[in-house]
Amino acid sequence: MGKPSGFIEIPRELPSRRPVPQRLNDYLEVYDPFPEEKLKSQGARCMDCGIPFCHQGCPLGNLIPDWNDLVYRDQWRLALDRLHQTNNFPEFTGRLCPAPCEASCVLGINNDPVTIKQIEVGIIDRAWDEGWVTPQPAKVKTGKTVAVVGSGPAGLACAQQLARAGHDVTLFERADRIGGLLRYGIPDFKMEKRHLDRRLDQMQAEGVVFKPGVNVGVDVAADALLAEFDAVCLCGGATQARNLPIEGRDLDGVLFAMDFLTPQNQRVAGDDVPETGSLTAKDKHVIIIGGGDTGADCLGTAHRHGCKSVHQFEIVPRPPETRTPTNPWPQWSNVFRISSAHEEGGVREYAINTRRFLGEDGRVTALETVRVEMVVENGRPRFAEIPGTEKVYPADLVLLAMGFAGPERGGLLEQLGVELDSMGNVKSDPDRRTSVDKVFTAGDMTRGQSLIVWAIAEGRHAAATIDEFLMGATELPRPLEHGNVMRPFA
Repeated sequence: MGKPSGFIEIPRELPSRRPVPQRLNDYLEVYDPFPEEKLKSQGARCMDCGIPFCHQGCPLGNLIPDWNDLVYRDQWRLALDRLHQTNNFPEFTGRLCPAPCEASCVLGINNDPVTIKQIEVGIIDRAWDEGWVTPQPAKVKTGKTVAVVGSGPAGLACAQQLARAGHDVTLFERADRIGGLLRYGIPDFKMEKRHLDRRLDQMQAEGVVFKPGVNVGVDVAADALLAEFDAVCLCGGATQARNLPIEGRDLDGVLFAMDFLTPQNQRVAGDDVPETGSLTAKDKHVIIIGGGDTGADCLGTAHRHGCKSVHQFEIVPRPPETRTPTNPWPQWSNVFRISSAHEEGGVREYAINTRRFLGEDGRVTALETVRVEMVVENGRPRFAEIPGTEKVYPADLVLLAMGFAGPERGGLLEQLGVELDSMGNVKSDPDRRTSVDKVFTAGDMTRGQSLIVWAIAEGRHAAATIDEFLMGATELPRPLEHGNVMRPFA
């Protein structure tokens, strides 16, 4: 694959990021364009490794060595075909996925891995520019109807696959626009929404009917949905934010991350959402509790608002710079990373716990914290406070970005009566059938909080099961049949 000696001769290279002072004045994507010649050189680094572990690292089973080699050989149209065989939305994953494929790249054993993610997004961006991405409507309609509830990556992938199989698909979304977390959870500086909108145009041309602003279980009863459609797929995500129920939680200025990120995305989209009160970080001391991607999204947004200061808290210790013996290749590499938002400023605090929120006149003014150390008792880790490390941090705005605790209970799930697992997710069999006849599920609603590649893989897999349920057989792929797929962030 690629150039036989490419991995020896060519170093790993990524596109540069726009200067921090420049990008803090807008919500455009942070990366500069990456020349195609450089992409071809990066494709040349892909080795003839014998067993491409990148396949195992990717839940979609992307044919990574194939399209790396095709890019190197300047066969971009064929590279697009290989890419679309396994992934409906490479422009999303190429921007938003943390690239577990790269963590399991064979070259990464003792060198920098292949720039798989950048090559992926380079292929699809060129394809859009060249006009190669066009609608693929079904040649024959089946007359079967399917309702997909939730328009995040799992719902979009499921809906597109089913529409291409000839079914009449209606996609319901309770928000005012289609896209789920792609629309309102991901800031535009990570993915401009034009990438989402042109995929939605393609899906509409393929026959998918979008119904935004419809909260199934509230605006439409579950019984009515089951009566109208031949099959239903639940793709509502894990939208129940994890709370921090400590003293002072009810103070004004302490809010969930999504309650901060969504209004900003609405502003960028042109909606009249005022930057007032807790909806802005301007001239405030901001503290973000949670060190993951959502926390970084809040960090980058707070910078762009013009915050006075910002700290990001994480209860776990600081990750190491390189893999440890207990975290060997080809596992996901649990190492210290710097996102574009971290590059823009702020202080990252590790091994710290918030004891209580302090406030005056009903509004948060500070946090009382203590340092902690991770100890293991009876095989289970816990965080023990370190005496004498107490500290108070000023805070005018506190954003809770500690992840999500599964789907929201009640409403649709309660009306349908679907069985839940021990974690509170919708229980399903390996082919994404729920306990209720003709009701299926995919994505974070059944898996729990996870990655965009898992969501797309789940949606594609559920679509194949639904197609088989409706027609007796299916030619749609089932990506999750790979029993040997590695499971980072599973």
